[in-house]
Amino acid sequence: MLDLTESYQTFIEQLFIKYAKVNTRSDENSQAVPTTPGQVALAKIVLQDLKRIGVEDVVYDPKDSYVVASLPANTTADITPVGFIAHLDTADFPAENVLPQVHENYDGQDLVLNEEKKIVLRVSEFPNLRNYRGQRLITSDGTTLLGVDDKAGIASILTAVKYLLEHPAIKHGPVSFAFGPDEEIGRGAKRFDVSKFKVKFAYTLDNGLPGQLENETFNAAQAKIKIKGTSVHPGNAFGLMVNAITLANQIISLLPADEVPEKSCGHQGFFLVTDFKATIAQADLNIIIRDFDQQKFVAKKELLQQIVTDLNQQFERPRIKLELKDQYFNIGDVIQQHPYITELVLNVYHKLGLKTQIHPFRGGTDGNFITAKGIPTPNLFNGGENFHGPYEFVTTEAMLTTSKTVVEIIKEHAQNDRFEA
Repeated sequence: MLDLTESYQTFIEQLFIKYAKVNTRSDENSQAVPTTPGQVALAKIVLQDLKRIGVEDVVYDPKDSYVVASLPANTTADITPVGFIAHLDTADFPAENVLPQVHENYDGQDLVLNEEKKIVLRVSEFPNLRNYRGQRLITSDGTTLLGVDDKAGIASILTAVKYLLEHPAIKHGPVSFAFGPDEEIGRGAKRFDVSKFKVKFAYTLDNGLPGQLENETFNAAQAKIKIKGTSVHPGNAFGLMVNAITLANQIISLLPADEVPEKSCGHQGFFLVTDFKATIAQADLNIIIRDFDQQKFVAKKELLQQIVTDLNQQFERPRIKLELKDQYFNIGDVIQQHPYITELVLNVYHKLGLKTQIHPFRGGTDGNFITAKGIPTPNLFNGGENFHGPYEFVTTEAMLTTSKTVVEIIKEHAQNDRFEA
């Protein structure tokens, strides 16, 4: 079993810090593949690092910007191919000039990330910090994100690969690893050519704490609403003005007041207004719709469509245009058809002494799109916390736990493969 030797600590920590310094913030407004050049830069760094540690079968495909690496089986046993996935991009938050800071033997107290700007990582705000006393805590300087999501996943996979290559006595079947772009904006895995990812099932190493397993995700849709108003002088507005701002506010007010992210948890769905730009003459409103339950998901979409239809009926011509698109679907039904995928992980968590937490993932991952392409793919964890902002952190020890988990899943699967297609 992969241990916490100094050599592996140094390796994973240095990898993560190197990757964190590359600006891979994705851009929803770009149509390039990938959407930002930093993701190509990191993909090529990962490619070279994989070659450096001894992986012979590794390629970068500029068509979808995925790096795919494979380890051949080192046993004659017929073992189902398995895969692991992490993403290259970071969320829509400043990511230029990331300055990782390593806090050795962290004492569990508040941390000053940036003395000049008075940015402090406070235990009162993030009480989970106490769980990391004595560990090597890594943060940014508080002016950028750190990139734990998902560079911790990438570094953990490479460390697991290095360990397997250096310990050939660990028998395993065919294993593949994929590193792709634009996960944060839901595009990368849509373009992923899975014909080169020759596995029957896989796991993403995205957000989460050690011991977490997320084998359900939301069904997701996005609504883009354009409202055409009529702007006239307010002194002459009677019977003439149509205020697009007022119409947008009406749409929002007619949505269920309690079905919003700040009032929902677990399997509860929501509507979320993500963007609202308006003048009297024109309003643009973006709303995302989320629900685990397929029937409730459909009902939410139908409600929004009905609201728009009803408001349009008060005008001689429609003033409100709704564009509603499905984004991804709950992976739960597919994962349930292959119980071994979950059982394998739970057995490994038990062996590693991890506190198991199975819960729905209140978001989407590359696993949504890869599952839809025929490869069932739940999410494990990458060991970090406070994702998508200046207070992101991870410890070297947590990343090593992620690597251990990957190694043990591969090992356990080789010994007790019960996957049924």
